[in-house]
Amino acid sequence: MNNLNDPPNWNIRPNSRADGGDGSRWNYALLVPMLGLAAFRWIWSRESQKEIEKERQAYYQRTAAFEQELKAKYHAVISENRRAVAQLSLELEKEQNRTTSYREALISQGRKLLEEKKLLEQERAQVMQEKSQLQPLRAVYLSCLEEQEDWQRRARLMLQEVGETLAERQRIYCSLFLPRRTRLELEKNLLVRASVDPIAADLEMAAGLTDIFKHDTYCGDVWNTNRGQNGSLMWLYLKYWELVVELKKFKKVEKVILEK
Repeated sequence: MNNLNDPPNWNIRPNSRADGGDGSRWNYALLVPMLGLAAFRWIWSRESQKEIEKERQAYYQRTAAFEQELKAKYHAVISENRRAVAQLSLELEKEQNRTTSYREALISQGRKLLEEKKLLEQERAQVMQEKSQLQPLRAVYLSCLEEQEDWQRRARLMLQEVGETLAERQRIYCSLFLPRRTRLELEKNLLVRASVDPIAADLEMAAGLTDIFKHDTYCGDVWNTNRGQNGSLMWLYLKYWELVVELKKFKKVEKVILEK
């Protein structure tokens, strides 16, 4: 009677015969799970690559959309400044035309009768009154402009320092040898400065820095030694903050003048 617990050729026993026939079955039995494991690793690697490529494409799309948004804001600021300059040029031209007409009127009225002369004196007195009223306003404008230019110089100096620190942070990020903790310390210091520096807070710099630390992963060549070739998003933000500084200077001057 056959042993049910040991049917023929079911149990795998290596080297049970001298010729090694059963040992071959043992080797094949080990080969099957190894092939299965290799197939699983191959499939898992393919799926991982697909997920990585999918995330990379999504990141590129988000970065492209953000760059387009920043460019749109940049062009909007430039357009607004150009419109302001055009409006000022138009007003200046009108003022020059009014001055020319006024001088011609003075020459013409000087030849008229006494009553016309009296009327001219009245108009002259009115002009002098308007001029005296404009003098304090002009002084306020020049004083405010000088103050805001000083603020602008300090803001540009702050942006220069932040830009140098961001370039150093990106260099550490792109390096294969520099420790990660050094980069994290620089990021921490930048965020602290953005929260305590009044100018940085006025520019709402903290949100931009957080965005840079999260999404700016661009690095130059492996052997690159030029810090300016590392980073992409950080340079867009630095240009954007420079434009905001310029715009805020004129807006603050405008606010002071309108309050007078």
